[in-house]
Amino acid sequence: MGRIFEVRKEKMKKTELKKAKLYSRYGKEIFISAKNGGTNLESNRELKHLIERAKKADVPSDVIERNIKKAQGNDAIHYEPVRYEGFGPGGSAVIVDTLTENVNRTVGEVRYCFTKVNQKLGVNGSVEHMYDHLSKIVVDGADEEAVLETLLGREIEPIDIWNTDSGVHIVSGGYELDAMESALRDASYSVLHSESGWYPQTTITLSGEDLENFQKMLEMLNDLDDVQNVYHNVDLDQSA
Repeated sequence: MGRIFEVRKEKMKKTELKKAKLYSRYGKEIFISAKNGGTNLESNRELKHLIERAKKADVPSDVIERNIKKAQGNDAIHYEPVRYEGFGPGGSAVIVDTLTENVNRTVGEVRYCFTKVNQKLGVNGSVEHMYDHLSKIVVDGADEEAVLETLLGREIEPIDIWNTDSGVHIVSGGYELDAMESALRDASYSVLHSESGWYPQTTITLSGEDLENFQKMLEMLNDLDDVQNVYHNVDLDQSA
């Protein structure tokens, strides 16, 4: 078939794997939210916003509906959130968030990703203190003073808020994402982007073998079925 065909085939395979990983991640989160908070979207705002984010990420409706139906049944699966912290190549600090029904399997798989590049997992808290847990939202076509007033009216005090050509950017505590989205949507604001996660207080750059090994480890972690998110302090745009 030729080299071009093989390269294209490999790219398509990687794209499909990324899609499958994305669908799995959202599927688990939807299942857990529906199982814990019910499937009524008006009473379970977390589920409502999660579904909205899944749709923006092009997660198919059948994946969403299948996991909601699974949560309504007597499925014996119990996913447990487990966080791992470790030190990667070049002094990188890594947080790995997982959802698993088999902790022993997951810790073994995560540990292997670190040891494969001669690194190791740390104890709880060894890395987390280097990060801030934040929620970030961008609102379309709004005045930051009006947005701030809306949030304060719901007893939400942002860490920072500023206006740009792309909209009003809001940063708040990591557990306030759903409350912020509800307040803004109830006030008829259009939410362009929303996310919560762990953000490094400082970043580092890597090069040479350290960068190569870090990217290898990162790819291995992201390929694991139980891994939901991987946070790190490496500036990949500056590393070379």
